[in-house]
Amino acid sequence: MKLWRNARLATLADASGWGWIDKGALLVDGQTLRWVGALPDLPPALAARVTDEVDLGGALLTPGLIDCHTHLVYGGNRSDENAQRLQGASYAAIAAAGGGIASTVTATRAASEEDLLSAAQQRLDTLVRGGVTALEIKSGYGLSLSDEAKCLSVARRLGVATGVTIQTTYLAAHALPPEFAGRADDYIDAVCAWLPALHAQGLVDAVDAFCEHMAFTPAQVERVFIAARALGLPLHLHAEQLSLQGGAALGARMGALSCDHLEYLDDAGVRAMAASGSVAVLLPGAFYYLRETRVPPVAALRAAGVPMAVATDHNPGSSPSLSLPLMLHQACTLFGLTPEEAWRGATRHAAQALDLAASHGALTVGRRADFVQWDLDHPQELAYWFGHNACRRVVVGGQERS
Repeated sequence: MKLWRNARLATLADASGWGWIDKGALLVDGQTLRWVGALPDLPPALAARVTDEVDLGGALLTPGLIDCHTHLVYGGNRSDENAQRLQGASYAAIAAAGGGIASTVTATRAASEEDLLSAAQQRLDTLVRGGVTALEIKSGYGLSLSDEAKCLSVARRLGVATGVTIQTTYLAAHALPPEFAGRADDYIDAVCAWLPALHAQGLVDAVDAFCEHMAFTPAQVERVFIAARALGLPLHLHAEQLSLQGGAALGARMGALSCDHLEYLDDAGVRAMAASGSVAVLLPGAFYYLRETRVPPVAALRAAGVPMAVATDHNPGSSPSLSLPLMLHQACTLFGLTPEEAWRGATRHAAQALDLAASHGALTVGRRADFVQWDLDHPQELAYWFGHNACRRVVVGGQERS
């Protein structure tokens, strides 16, 4: 077993507070935390089993960060659309003119699986260098059975190749592909029909949909969710990003693990999420990049006891960021989270959003040995600094990443 000693541990082990342990140590057995505590308290029987030690020199150690909402697998980029937005074009107007998600679908369909894997690997490496040790990857840029399978396969391969925990989410109900123009209900039929085959191939951990005026109606989303539940698959939902559609209330009623974006969430949606236990995933990168002005109702979510997660929403059109620490900063400066709320949003609550709460998100015995060393005196500094990387060492499943 390997002993990581002489650290200041912010374990986030409890429902509140940082979970400080001074002169702390972690004992790692394979991929698992076997013991966590102050070094003088290490039981002699466990100390006798130590085969390797790392002296951290008093450095700050925290749980690994969890990016619980990404679209990491896609072809091309949309920097040209960014230039249009800077000249005043709206996200919706660009999409209506054939840009937006449709342009990424074209590039993704044209790319080989190996090309997609290579590009996604580079993006993943950047996230990990910023402290991410687990993440979700959504499909949604293939929008056909073969291309959705291709994207989900890439996500699976990334997890196998890197050891990073990756949850895959089927998001074929992301946009209407050109071959289904004007036939949204027919496309939803296809989305539901493809799901059993993809699930049987072991490619799908969860199902998501985009409930929005420019995407799919609550009734269409509900059909996708019914198909997912029939297979025992958990749910996520893009909800209330650009308008109020009642998506969060629908997701909560159907037991969604999370409802994401939520800028237009109303009181009824907050109450529904509080009752269901759904996590509110806040995505400040997209809010910032699209220059939105309506912020999620953080005070109402806080008052109702809805857990709030924070993620990058990495995608080529509305949040091309690969820095989860930057998202913590933005969640505080733009949305009003406290530093501790932001940290829990990228650890414990992000784990809850991915149904990984028992194994990830804190430094406690029995959890996976995912942790990060920071060049910081206190975790709250991660919400203070921006524009540089304070991550100094990343350990994933007990193995240090180079």
